[in-house]
Amino acid sequence: MKLSRRRPRLRSPLGLASHPVPPVILSCPVTDYGSTMARWMRDRQPRYKGSFNGELERPSASYIVDMLPPLARVVNPADTVPTKHLHSSLNKIKHPVNVVRWTPEGRRLLTASSSGEFTLWNGTGFNFETIMQAHDVAIRALAYSHSDDWLLSADHDGIIKYWQPNFNNVQVIQGHRDPIRDIAFSPNDSKFVTASDDSTLKIFDFAGGVAEATLQGHGWDAKSCDWHPTKGLIVSGSKDHLVKLWDPRTQRCLTTLHGHKNNITKTLFERVMGHCLATSARDQTARIFDLRMMRDICLIKGHEKDISTLAWHPIHSNLLSTGGNEGSLHHYLLDEPNTPTGQPNNPAVYESSDPLAAPAQSIFPAHKVPFAHDFAIWSLDWHPLGHILASGSNDRITRFWSRARPGDTDVFQDRYHIGEAAAEVQGTWDRRGGRRQRQEEEEQEAEDEMEGLIDQKMPLRQSGSAFPGLPGLPGLTLPANGVPPPPPQIPGRSASTTTRSRPQ
Repeated sequence: MKLSRRRPRLRSPLGLASHPVPPVILSCPVTDYGSTMARWMRDRQPRYKGSFNGELERPSASYIVDMLPPLARVVNPADTVPTKHLHSSLNKIKHPVNVVRWTPEGRRLLTASSSGEFTLWNGTGFNFETIMQAHDVAIRALAYSHSDDWLLSADHDGIIKYWQPNFNNVQVIQGHRDPIRDIAFSPNDSKFVTASDDSTLKIFDFAGGVAEATLQGHGWDAKSCDWHPTKGLIVSGSKDHLVKLWDPRTQRCLTTLHGHKNNITKTLFERVMGHCLATSARDQTARIFDLRMMRDICLIKGHEKDISTLAWHPIHSNLLSTGGNEGSLHHYLLDEPNTPTGQPNNPAVYESSDPLAAPAQSIFPAHKVPFAHDFAIWSLDWHPLGHILASGSNDRITRFWSRARPGDTDVFQDRYHIGEAAAEVQGTWDRRGGRRQRQEEEEQEAEDEMEGLIDQKMPLRQSGSAFPGLPGLPGLTLPANGVPPPPPQIPGRSASTTTRSRPQ
């Protein structure tokens, strides 16, 4: 639902609120997932009883209150496909967004830019919260630990930094001499793996911050890596068109997958069931591999340009989202081929009499957002609850996507689906109004950013002399002559009786 957002009160130098600024109403979407979760938890039942006892949604705006979270619809992934644009967030000084990651509790979105900055966006109102200079060069990879206690970041100079949840930097190590392209934690968080442009992968001990093993075998830059969520299995993808699976204990390459014909851009294990591996490449396709058969079972088609990234849904194991090099955003249901008219419909590998020899099933998008971004989408990440998808792009904008609300009729006629020119003809987008709204949003984000920077400033140092070794400590100042004042006298006692001689 959309709520009006007012400009905050101005703060005085002492941090006290002063007179409010005249309100400026901005159309700002706010996703209140708390009410839907509470409603589902109140009305849910065991699955053998139907799993839900509340009223079902109908195509009317009055049924927005009856929306259910993805956890309540684990067998209906089509209801979670993010077709609606919620908000576009951008910094005052704009830089390409290389990585987007939701914080483990889902309250904020962390973005990493090519300028080496961390930016935090609110997870419900999508407004700016804070910004900090995390690295000196472009940040290339981020990874949260499974325990949610640590964050790792890697940059273009091969430096790895350890962060606590409050973004306190506690460790800096030199992981590689070349840019690090991807990073991932082991299932128990005791180790992590990195992929670098020096064509190697390194396994580090997290506590010691030292490299324990180097995985060599790729003939060119290693562009992506991932550690299986429950198994001792590492996957890597490289510019040599190969996808390799590694045993982290013996540092041995278990197998090499030859499905792609161009540079590998992303390799990612599925997190719910753990049976599948998704890979994308610059050959305009992505592939789904079954780890139990060590072969590709699905061929993802539909992109007209190279696929730059992909993301699995955290709850629906058969929902995959991909980002294209031209800015398109596609969503696939792996058990629904959605074959276009006139194209052959080949059966699933599991339905074949010889699964090992059957060709991979072609899967076409269940939904397309052709104009999601103006340039390449570098990163995608789902909210932990699975109701919002965040995308970061080379057009320097972070966008948030969600499912359409009951009663939404013009979702598929906006400028992200049919383009700006067609949307202006349809009347669903006004070029002047869009520019005015963008200007208002930029002004609001700039104001929020300035307030965030002011809040982060250190308190002013107290003027005047102080005790040696304790400069500026308030309440302990000395007079101008540097001589400390005598101690206060006890009532009824003279100075001679209260003063004791110093022992020799």
